[in-house]
Amino acid sequence: METLVLVLNANFEPLNVCNTRRAIGMMLDGRAALIANGRGVIQTVSKTFPLPSVIRLEHMIQRPRPRVKLSRREVFRRDNYTCQYCGRKVYNLTIDHVMPRHLGGMHIWTNVVTACSTCNHQKGGRRLEESRMTLMTMPGEPPASAQYIFGHHLQDNQEWEPFISGW
Repeated sequence: METLVLVLNANFEPLNVCNTRRAIGMMLDGRAALIANGRGVIQTVSKTFPLPSVIRLEHMIQRPRPRVKLSRREVFRRDNYTCQYCGRKVYNLTIDHVMPRHLGGMHIWTNVVTACSTCNHQKGGRRLEESRMTLMTMPGEPPASAQYIFGHHLQDNQEWEPFISGW
């Protein structure tokens, strides 16, 4: 399994995650510096290179504020893989439009939730009021914070925590 490396901007803002090969390439080109190792070294015939866990770019990268893209996987993640109607964590989750698309509902963060197949079938193509069902939580766009974006990597990369918290 390829290990992941957290890439920080020059001001220590988390930017993205890359693989070890790319991180070492950026370090050798002088575009990035090693911030945290903790994984050992790579031994070549003539040199030894530290295996990076966190690197920092040498020059500041300007970019717009990140937003979480609306996708099936992100909706499941936002709703904690739980049916928003009955509260069960089941294997066969589906995406449900709170206001059905055929009634003018849009495919946006505030109109999609996870639902088990039973609840989705029970609601059908009706509005919430018509189906007499209620949502556990109102849907919304998840925060684009570093904790949300990179948080699912923290289980395998505990050394990233100080660089992710606070952004």
